[in-house]
This record gives sequence, structure tokens and C-alpha cells, in this order.
Amino acid sequence: MREKPFQDTAILIFANSATKDSHIKKIGADTSLFDALNAHIFSIVKATGLPYFHFTEKEQHGQTFGERFSNALQSVYDKGFANIIAIGNDSPQLKTRHLLEAHQQLRLGKTVLGPAVDGGFYLLGLHQSNFHECSFKALPWQVSSLFKATEQYFESAGCTVFSLDRLIDIDSTTDIKRLSNHVSTIVDAWLVLFSKLLRQTIRFQEIGLIADKNIFLHIPFNKGSPFSFA
Repeated sequence: MREKPFQDTAILIFANSATKDSHIKKIGADTSLFDALNAHIFSIVKATGLPYFHFTEKEQHGQTFGERFSNALQSVYDKGFANIIAIGNDSPQLKTRHLLEAHQQLRLGKTVLGPAVDGGFYLLGLHQSNFHECSFKALPWQVSSLFKATEQYFESAGCTVFSLDRLIDIDSTTDIKRLSNHVSTIVDAWLVLFSKLLRQTIRFQEIGLIADKNIFLHIPFNKGSPFSFA
């Protein structure tokens, strides 16, 4: 099989600014977590050597998540790229090797999904010929069945789906606790930050600023994270 040229693939970072995410997810007292997540994602993306585009809340257009994500994909395809690797900014476990593996599988003609522990996905690798905007918008975004439904959608369209490692997205304090148990997959700096954030949460609870379990809502904004209680 003839492989596609390297420059045919672009990375789409579909992620809010740190300020916006801190208002939505309300993890910690400041933007430190989201600043770190954005710095991490740009570091691993730049290391691939692939061209990339960042769509924050300013560049996203549409009423629903599916519309905003689909419109962003179409915008990158309109720039002349045949393949897109779409990611969010909320998985510290995501590494450059995952992006390069997605790129390699795309060159082999496969569709790539990176499953998240919460039932969504943290990465989508998609060729333009397999992107049908109306059908894509209709996928069950922001529910825990998203990964399975998306996998079935592409397989029913005749695509060969390649799955990457299952990783943890950060949408709540509970996800931070879960990630802290996977020390071998993250660098020490994340553990220091997580410890600080968890101490802040405990302190806020003690003084009554966090009084109900709504603080543990998984509030999604990036690809496919479902609404659920911790």
C-alpha cells in the first residue's frame, strides 16, 4: 500500500484556554492545572514535527459540542489536509508516541481512536474521505457510550479502526485522584500539582465553600467526556 506524504496530516488541538476551562471545570483555585495541561499538550505536539492548529473557545463555532467539533475538523480539512489527528488538552498521560502512532496508522489507511476511561475518547485520527459532517454531528457526544458508538459508526462505514492505549481524562477532582494511582504513566511534576490541588479541595470543604457533590461533576468540554457523578 502506498503511504501518504507526511505533510498530509495535521493535528487539531480542540481545547479551551486555561481561563475558560478553570471557569467551567472548577478544579483548584486558579488556572494552574489548565496552564500545565496546555503546556503539556503543546510540548508533545511540537515534538511530532506535524503542523497543528489550536481551536479555543474563540475559534469554535456551533450550538452543540458535535457542531463545534465537526466545524473545527472541516476548517482544518479546508486548509488542504487529508488527515487530522484531533485531541483535547486534558490527558497528562498522552505522549508524543501516541500521536506518532496515530499518524502511522492513518498513513496505513486506518481510522484511529484513543479510548478514555470515562467512555469517551481523547484522540481521533480521521481521513477526510471518512468524515461525513451530518452523521458525525449526530454521534452521542458527552455520554459514556461515545467511544463504543463512534467505533461502531466507523466500522459500519467500512473503516478499519485502530485503538490506542486507554487513558484518563481530567474532568473532575476524582480523575486527579485516579491519575495519582498511575505514577508510572506521568512525570513527578504532575504528582506535585495534583497533591496541591487535592489539598486545596480538602481545605475548601473544611471551610464550607464546597458543600455538595456537584463539585465532583465531570463537566466536559473537550472530545467526548461524558456527564456523570463521581
